[in-house]
Amino acid sequence: MEMYDYNLLEERDVLCIDQKSFFASVSCLQKGLNPLTTKLAVVADTKRQGSVVLAATPALKALGIKTGSRLFEIPHRTDIFIINPSMRKYLEVSIAISKIALRYVPPEDLHQYSIDEFFIDVTDSYHRFSTTLHSFCERLRSEIKDETGIDCTIGIGSNMLLSKVAMDIEAKHNTNRIAEWRYHDIPEKLWPIKPLSEFWGINRKTEAKLQKRGIFSVGDLAKYPYQFLKRDFGIIGIDLHLHANGIDQSKVREKYKVTNPSICKSQILMRDYRYEEAKVVMQELVEDVASRARARNQLARTIHFSFGYSDEGGVSKQYTLDDPTNLESDMLKVIDNFADQLCDRSALYRTLSVSLTQFINEEDRQLNLFIDEYERKRNENLAKTIDALHQKYGKGIVSKAASYTEAGTKHGRLGLMAGHKM
Repeated sequence: MEMYDYNLLEERDVLCIDQKSFFASVSCLQKGLNPLTTKLAVVADTKRQGSVVLAATPALKALGIKTGSRLFEIPHRTDIFIINPSMRKYLEVSIAISKIALRYVPPEDLHQYSIDEFFIDVTDSYHRFSTTLHSFCERLRSEIKDETGIDCTIGIGSNMLLSKVAMDIEAKHNTNRIAEWRYHDIPEKLWPIKPLSEFWGINRKTEAKLQKRGIFSVGDLAKYPYQFLKRDFGIIGIDLHLHANGIDQSKVREKYKVTNPSICKSQILMRDYRYEEAKVVMQELVEDVASRARARNQLARTIHFSFGYSDEGGVSKQYTLDDPTNLESDMLKVIDNFADQLCDRSALYRTLSVSLTQFINEEDRQLNLFIDEYERKRNENLAKTIDALHQKYGKGIVSKAASYTEAGTKHGRLGLMAGHKM
């Protein structure tokens, strides 16, 4: 018996487009080599034997070398190329590919998910260029291949979730590298997926918690009473249940609207970071976006952040505050709380991002009876003083003593670095 009525859901034509072995392929093309036949590894630092492999071509993967392997594991052979990454070149090619997609859809129908993956909603546009959705995908793939040399994989779905999972699970193994999943395919295509960590948005920690409840496949999760998931996992439990049933009501266009007036900062780490190290970098990203919000004299209501694992997948969460803020201490409380619950502590991390949206002007803030307004105003003024010092003397001038501890937020003491006179 179906728990949800799919007839009530909108059937969109969403494509999830992934660039195969992107970093390794771009590096091959830069050297005039064929990405499909060349054995090449992109390594964080070619001079360090323990350095991590950031990317490998399919031919090198066939020898057992993959993302996360170490430099010393790569055999010494004349037909294997080992090179350092070139982030500028990767961004150039990524932008060139997005521009090809933008010939067919307006910017609001494209959502860049990562440097080598994006979504486009072609519901209203593909029939202007092709008679069928599949022939449109073939055309897009061949244009990207002809103009950039990069081979793409395309998942087609009724929503963003189904397009992403179709791409991850099926398209990568199809000869034409295209797969289509619709609502009616859910029982036979989505539900057999296991282990659960193969499914978009479920990390190993959540997988272990679900397995304790006897949930081993996406189908088990879909049929599990959502009331219990809500009780045990909160709002995330409801998302898990909807996703296991193939339901995702976020739209590419809404994502565009959200990020348009947003303040964002993201970081691709050049080696694998442990969880605690990744949190330190996240703190720096939060400091950056908070100071930019203060410079605009605005307060953010919604925080979105993500921690991306170095193999694949990660944790992404959006949270709307009761009280808008431009203080990093408030933002970090939210991020730390969710990250500690959701992130796999044993995993290694490669990408981080944070964005602020839904702004209001500082003067439009509602008074909150539960917050010491004097204290808050003082903290905001202190933060702006620090921002001004950073602008004048550079980032190193001010350290926030006991930062982000209760003591740090209550007594925001300025520690001036030696060697600078005020």
